[in-house]
Amino acid sequence: MSAQGLFPHLFSPFRIGQCTIPNRIVFTGHDTCLPEEGVVNEALVAYLEKRARQGTGLIVLQVSGVHETARYTSHLLMANGDDCIPGYRRLAEACQRHGSVLFAQLFHPGREIMESADGLKPVAYSASGMPQERFHVMPRALSQGMIREIVDGFGAAARRMREAGIQGVEILASHGYLPAQFLNPRVNTRDDDYGGSFANRVRFLEEIIDEIRHQVGNELAIGLRLSSDERDEDGMGQTVAIETLRHLQHKLDYVSVVAGTSASLGGSVHIVPPMSVENAYLQDEALTLRGGLSLPLILTGRINQPHEAESVIASGAADLCGMTRALICDPAMPSKAMDDDADGIRACIGCNQACIGHFHRGLPISCIQYPESGRELAYDDLGMADRPRRVAVIGGGPAGMKAAVAAATRGHRVTLYEARSRLGGQANQAQLLPQRAEFGGLVTNLLEEVKRSGVEVVTRHPATPEDLLSAGYEHVVVATGAAPFTPPLERMGDLPVSQATELLTAAALPGGHVLVYDSQGDWVGVGIAEMLARAGARVTLAVNGLHVGESLQSYVRDSTAARLHDLGIGVMTYARVFGVDDDTVYLYHTGGAQPMVVEGVDHLVLACGGVPNVSPDDEDRWHDLPVTLIGDCLAPRTAEEAVYDGLKAAMTL
Repeated sequence: MSAQGLFPHLFSPFRIGQCTIPNRIVFTGHDTCLPEEGVVNEALVAYLEKRARQGTGLIVLQVSGVHETARYTSHLLMANGDDCIPGYRRLAEACQRHGSVLFAQLFHPGREIMESADGLKPVAYSASGMPQERFHVMPRALSQGMIREIVDGFGAAARRMREAGIQGVEILASHGYLPAQFLNPRVNTRDDDYGGSFANRVRFLEEIIDEIRHQVGNELAIGLRLSSDERDEDGMGQTVAIETLRHLQHKLDYVSVVAGTSASLGGSVHIVPPMSVENAYLQDEALTLRGGLSLPLILTGRINQPHEAESVIASGAADLCGMTRALICDPAMPSKAMDDDADGIRACIGCNQACIGHFHRGLPISCIQYPESGRELAYDDLGMADRPRRVAVIGGGPAGMKAAVAAATRGHRVTLYEARSRLGGQANQAQLLPQRAEFGGLVTNLLEEVKRSGVEVVTRHPATPEDLLSAGYEHVVVATGAAPFTPPLERMGDLPVSQATELLTAAALPGGHVLVYDSQGDWVGVGIAEMLARAGARVTLAVNGLHVGESLQSYVRDSTAARLHDLGIGVMTYARVFGVDDDTVYLYHTGGAQPMVVEGVDHLVLACGGVPNVSPDDEDRWHDLPVTLIGDCLAPRTAEEAVYDGLKAAMTL
């Protein structure tokens, strides 16, 4: 069956302004940390061109600052000078040569400033001097003269995009950024022409649209990105969003709908909603929002698969679907869907670790399942090896599967050995944690890649160096994982102690008062605490860190912290366990080494990371055969490092 038959709405063209979009798949604007010094570079061109080459209909470029005060991070694009035009032109040509349409996001954050280039507290501007709680910013109210400068900056930036050959511009009024700060009566307390009534509060945004239209006419499509609901008590609700769109629709060519706000921890979760949020969760909200509107609507929000997008469009909730993380995870998703190859699509699992997680750490974007993302200059084509070799991969977790697939893709003859009956390694356990079932998609996706790559798979076979030497292998990749680490404990009694990973497959969970000790700040400690609480235990979570989930991406952490709070789980921070007796756990406060004593405990659960399953002595057994250690058997880390290790190892063969 053709893609048109399977997905008749998704793969039909659609017109926005003067542009005909070849299909309804949108790579929405998102920060990548790829640009350097505020300008387009080859890494960004390669990243976006790969999505265009694989059939994405509309690509919306990451934010471009329109005024010097718009620098909310040290790695955004800037469109406030004509010297930016050649870079944008390279991007437009790269995307358009493959039939994709390219729009640009025009941006001013107002008070939503994360960092400055020199590390000093920046001067932030907003509609009023209302504090921003998430980044602890105290903004300065804009003067009318500066408002005029910023409005002019939007118009001039749009003119530069037109000169570069970009086909549309999108004004970023979502997520509590500057236009939303004017719209929100709780943030905008002005008493001049830009505050008070709705007509005054919408004036800033209206002037921006008018100035853009004045400078570019009808040559560019003009869109607005808006949160349907900011998901915060002090944020804008749907009523203001509907009123804004109805007031401005005659000036716009489309609207792009999201949810949430950058201004609060809870609201910011919806900027990139994690796997705990339902797929396509804004569909009903969009149906309500667009009532009485004639504007084309793009909807974003956990739309991961072509069938989900098809359903959203067929329902009338949207005309196009933002599928950004789906395209980060699998740039070829559109072409696979068009070829009726749904099984071949590497589905996003909503972990947020290497996409938005990298951005929050100032690192270039990637994907834990597909580390080639964001690294297109190095890995766009894996190429063929100079000489095919017989390669054995020992261990069928994510690291081993990725190494086997990548090595086979490069032409090697690969056998993958797994001691257990099924592939997947620790990822099979990770998906058993609350709100983590989707993590199993990592295994599902890699299994499909192994199947298609021609890798020979041997399960229930703990391969030894002697076996592989005698079989004639020329290189061995070892990916045998790690075992749970037990910290030194003074045992002065018989308090039961378990490893968190043991409980994931246990026939019964401990009850009573359970203390979970988490030294890693990752999924395991918070996940097992939630699992035990939901099973009826009274749980105390002792964290060797500043707060729960310290190693997790913030949207994942904050939504998890909210669930733990709702379950009544007690949290201790700055804690290091050192001993137990019959019913007491003894810990130190790591900030000052004072004792922390928890009495009346019925069970201690440890979530303390792992120990490599390959020791230095084990390494010495391989002296007659080239060996590469990858994943947790090299050093216990996360699935992201494991998969990337597998890719890198294959590239050296």
